[in-house]
Amino acid sequence: MIKFGTSGWRAIIADEFTFEAVRRVTQAISAWISERAPGSQVIIGYDTRFMAEDFAAQGARIIAANGLHPLLCDRATPTPAIAFAVRSKGASGAINFTASHNPPTYCGMKFSTSDGAPALPEVTSEIEQYIREIGDAELAIPASDQPIASLSLVDDYLSDLATKIDIAAIVSAGLRIAFDPLWGTGRGYLDKALTDAGGDVAVIHDYRDVYFGGHSPEPDAEYLHELRDKVLVDGYQLGVSTDGDADRFGILDRDGSFVTPNQVIALLVDYLAESRGWSDAVARSVATTHLVDRVSARHGIEVIETPVGFKYIGALIDDDKISIGGEESAGLSIRGHLPEKDGILACLLVAEMVAKRNTSLREMLEQVYSDVGTIVSGRKGVKLTPELHERLASRLAEDPDEFDGRRVASVNRIDGAKFIFEDGSWILMRPSGTEPLVRIYAEASNEQELEVLLESGRKYILG
Repeated sequence: MIKFGTSGWRAIIADEFTFEAVRRVTQAISAWISERAPGSQVIIGYDTRFMAEDFAAQGARIIAANGLHPLLCDRATPTPAIAFAVRSKGASGAINFTASHNPPTYCGMKFSTSDGAPALPEVTSEIEQYIREIGDAELAIPASDQPIASLSLVDDYLSDLATKIDIAAIVSAGLRIAFDPLWGTGRGYLDKALTDAGGDVAVIHDYRDVYFGGHSPEPDAEYLHELRDKVLVDGYQLGVSTDGDADRFGILDRDGSFVTPNQVIALLVDYLAESRGWSDAVARSVATTHLVDRVSARHGIEVIETPVGFKYIGALIDDDKISIGGEESAGLSIRGHLPEKDGILACLLVAEMVAKRNTSLREMLEQVYSDVGTIVSGRKGVKLTPELHERLASRLAEDPDEFDGRRVASVNRIDGAKFIFEDGSWILMRPSGTEPLVRIYAEASNEQELEVLLESGRKYILG
């Protein structure tokens, strides 16, 4: 059964992700759009995965056969650039053939609505109903002489980005940056934004590899060792990375240490409040660090908590209710930008912050911890077996007074089960929306307590 998760539908290529399945999903999306905006434009994009451009081309033909007008990206394109195109072209939506940071055996389809934001659950549930109505009947490949319009987004997207980032400050500070796009769509975007302005940026993995070096194209510490070597050996002051579709970010400090997305988000909340005077509310997902809350409180800023999934933060961006929103899974956007996470924007914002403050990220973090106290965060994954799936809902519905000897002060069920303890530490357990895992998130005042909490969560889930 095809179901949309936290960010679209993803499946293993040649198993569930087939041309026939692509035709069914695209036909359902076409029907949904045609009912609301017949004859409108639809952006079609893809990433650097195996056959992603072929899936996209067939999707464009389905779109055209439904009387809609597809605009097919002329190269592998970042998700945020596609979101930008939806808004700038006045399109009725976009279909992006990507599995984001998932392993190379996966492909996927992200659907964005006319505001450029990821489709909300009420939309994807309607699309899933269309899919059920189509059933298992094989759909013919439509024959059409209608040419598919090609779309280039690099220059327009980067021009827009330059209105939101002080690239001149990055260049004038002489900041030397190393960039790893992880063989994904960020190449030729983030680096071009800097080099066109005369910036000093070195790029590694600047070519297509459908195997992504043999691992997931995820800008996490375990996959950035080559970027770390580049930073340390060649003396770069900052290492930045984006995932397969460039909507997530990864950051290395000048000493090669990985700065977690949780830490980056908290630092940027502090920087934007200080440098731009932004005092509107900030948003974070339920799984994201409470360091954001402490930093925000120091600036007198409200914090809005959302379920996991950037679409909820995107809706707040779209309604101009927040100045910045972020997720611990490395998603971020700011006011006046897109209601979609943007790893390119995030990396450049960090570069601007380092350039203007003229200090390392580690020193910035030490100052924040000195001001508001130290918080460390982490997460684990537990494989979601059929047996665990059967009992998971009832397990997460429990309201214990104690958890592994800790007094539970409150329970948050905005998404999964989040137990908040009397000392401010917490643990969250929820099924992943993109992978067959139960995610366990925790936060404590030190690494030892964090590891104890995460292990306690694993045992609690396994029961």
